[in-house]
Amino acid sequence: MKIRIKSDSLRYRLTRSDVDKLSRDGYLEDQINFSGNPLIYAVQLTNGEVLTSSYIDNKITLSMSRKMIGEFTDTDRVGFENKAGEIYLLIEKDFTCLDNVNEDQSDNYPNPLLKGKKE
Repeated sequence: MKIRIKSDSLRYRLTRSDVDKLSRDGYLEDQINFSGNPLIYAVQLTNGEVLTSSYIDNKITLSMSRKMIGEFTDTDRVGFENKAGEIYLLIEKDFTCLDNVNEDQSDNYPNPLLKGKKE
């Protein structure tokens, strides 16, 4: 799971195993430590209809509906978005990059822009 924060925008990207775990367990979490101070970021499934977020005790939690995770696993749906107050929220599948990068992308979704593109 990756997060990107820019101004009033929060974007989560999920790999295939992230989506599987979230679908199975209803919760996904990771963290980064800054000199022993963790910033935790998580996704949880709820019965709500839209994406929402909270920030409590150094933990950013994105809440998404169980219906949304079903669309992630059962369809080609790429992502979901919502403007929650001042914050724009987006959660999406993490596709393989079109450019060469020094990052393991074996768990990423196949990039749909590569269909029909010759190697």
